[in-house]
Amino acid sequence: MIEEPPVVVESGLASYYGDRHHNQKTASGERYRHELKTAAHRTLPLGSYVKVTNQKTGRSVLVRINDRGPFARGRIIDLSKSAFAEIGNTASGLLHVDVQVIE
Repeated sequence: MIEEPPVVVESGLASYYGDRHHNQKTASGERYRHELKTAAHRTLPLGSYVKVTNQKTGRSVLVRINDRGPFARGRIIDLSKSAFAEIGNTASGLLHVDVQVIE
C-alpha cells in the first residue's frame, strides 16, 4: 500500500508567540513554552501534528496544535518561538508558509 503525501491545507502568513505568552495556559489546558514545537490554529483539531514549511527557503518544522488562534488578521498559524526560529528569523516576525496535516 502506497501512502499519500500530506496535502497542503493552506498557505499564508505565520507568526510566533511573543515572550509575554510564555507559561500562559493554551486552549488545550497545557502551558505555552517557547522551547516546545507547538502552534495555534483556528480550526485544526487540538493534538494534530502539522508540517509548516517556509515557502522562501523550503525549511520545515513539525509542530503539534495545542492552542486556538491566531487572532491577528491575515495570519493562518502562530508558531512557538523555537518552531519559528527553526524555519526563519524571529526578527522578521512573519513568514509565508505552507501548512500540511501529518496526523
